[in-house]
Amino acid sequence: MKARVIFVCLGNICRSPMAEAVFRSIVEQADLTSLIEIDSAGTGDWHLGHPPHEGTRKQLDSRGISCEGMQARQFTGDDSHSFDYIVCMDSKNEADVQAIIEASGVNNHGRVFKFMDLLPDKGITDVPDPYFTGDFDYVFDLVQEGCKKLLERVKADLSL
Repeated sequence: MKARVIFVCLGNICRSPMAEAVFRSIVEQADLTSLIEIDSAGTGDWHLGHPPHEGTRKQLDSRGISCEGMQARQFTGDDSHSFDYIVCMDSKNEADVQAIIEASGVNNHGRVFKFMDLLPDKGITDVPDPYFTGDFDYVFDLVQEGCKKLLERVKADLSL
């Protein structure tokens, strides 16, 4: 059995590609790339085809995490059928994903939840958008910690 994970934010240039790259790195370190597929998408279409934001790239580059070849794309109803874990970076993205799924008429097989559900002790419900806040360091720290928790969850679900 294989698990498929997609991270979703607004434009797919800051938070979700950061989470995709960090999770991919953690999965590679755990030698589980054959069992876990990873992607990211945005609910909006403003940045389609663009690479991750410079702030995201700087965070990843400084830690030796690759985002090579990543380009922004938009979440579709088909994604809800293709992915087992649909991890939304904030409440608005979660509502938008649910609306996309509903409008598509596709049978949703994935589990939709907010990224911060993985870190309930942090006392926040949404990953702040560094596109607006500029705080890529804080977002990276949240993403790194949450991705480790997500890997634990996926491994448990796969009985690893």
